[in-house]
Formats: sequence, structure tokens, C-alpha cells
Amino acid sequence: MDYKTPAKMPSIRKTMESLMARNINAIYVKTKEEALEKVKSLIPDGAEVMTGSSTTLEEIGFVDLLKKGKHPWKNLKNKITAEKDSAKQNELRKISVSAEYFLGSAHAISENGELVFTSASGSQIPSYAFTSQNVIWVVGTQKIVPNLTEAFKRVKEYVFPLEDERMKKAGFPGSVMGMWLIFERNIMGRKLSVIFVNENLGF
Repeated sequence: MDYKTPAKMPSIRKTMESLMARNINAIYVKTKEEALEKVKSLIPDGAEVMTGSSTTLEEIGFVDLLKKGKHPWKNLKNKITAEKDSAKQNELRKISVSAEYFLGSAHAISENGELVFTSASGSQIPSYAFTSQNVIWVVGTQKIVPNLTEAFKRVKEYVFPLEDERMKKAGFPGSVMGMWLIFERNIMGRKLSVIFVNENLGF
């Protein structure tokens, strides 16, 4: 299967309908510029914002926006990176999983509406699964796959090798698939949104 080409509209529509049936809001935009504007419109002024590690958020310009500080939100990641005491930094990380708004991406989404994530440390999983009341995932449509079996295959055979290579280029030993999360359904009344971008974004 081609994991790099954006999905066709029938597949996108089917996936969005499946997500909505699982109480997950689904939004479609054509470009990364539109995606950034949509993200900005979903986060109210003064809200706490935290992000997981995400190439997609970097590519749409959201990470740069946070770093520059030209926004009306409370950027929790800035507080974490600014703290030099490792013990205090660790406490801030624990607090950040309950941020009002947590943003990231998914590694694969099935046409049945199942979201699949893998993580080396698991740092973003609490926020995705339970602790943040509002979660926004920005996802290139090339990550849509027919079913859960294909989602696992996409992560293991395509996503992980690219992430492992990225980490090695950054001077680290590499990456690991330490933890997995399969998000089936929103039953807690939280506000969860997937913004599909019809571009090849992230891995």
C-alpha cells in the first residue's frame, strides 16, 4: 500500500463519518496554511496549550508560532524547556498532561474511525486518552488506511523507520515503539477533533 499519497475523497469522507459516529469531530482542509488557521480558531484566548512531539505540527507552522510567542495562549512547553532544574522540569511535565488543549498527530487512522498512536516514552498518551479536556490532532490524509491491521502495518513498516532515522540524524541512538494507543471512541464528553489536511504531512 502507498503510505505517502493523500487519500481520495471517498476514503476521506468515509473516515470522517466513522470518526463522527465515535464522537470525534472531523474537519477537512486542503492546505497546511488552512490547517494552522483552523487550529488557531479552535483554541480560545488564555487557554493552556501543550503539544506532543509532532512533525506535522512543525510543518503547518504551529510549533514556530508557539516558540515566537505571538499568540494569546499559555504555552506550557515553554515553561518546561525554560526550567533548568531536572526535578522541577519533571514535575512540570506531569502537570502538562492535564493541559486544557493538547495538540499532536496520529500515525494512522482507519476508515472505520480507529486512531493509532505509538510513542517511545508515552508522554502524550495520558492527554490523548483521558487527562486533557480538549485534544486536537492534525493529520495528513496519507495516514488514512482501510482497517486496523493496515494501520499497524503502516506504523511498523513505514512510520517507525522514518522516525528512527530522524532521531539518529538528531544525534540520538534511535527510536523505539515503547507504547501503543488505539483510540476507539470518545465516551467521556471531551472535545476531540481531527483536522484532516489533504497534503502529505508528517510520517
